[in-house]
Amino acid sequence: MDIKKANEIVESLGVIDVNYKGNPVWIESINEGTNEIQIKDLNTDKHFTVNAAELSEN
Repeated sequence: MDIKKANEIVESLGVIDVNYKGNPVWIESINEGTNEIQIKDLNTDKHFTVNAAELSEN
């Protein structure tokens, strides 16, 4: 996923499924300067910072 798409998802009024390594996640914040996204794993409630390219949209 690219940063532009991640921003569109965050700004969307609907719920869009996003995955990180096959697990559903919630996008918490986006750092466009470093191309990193702060996410929360919805299965484990753990927080991660990942590169935008590691996320996929369902």
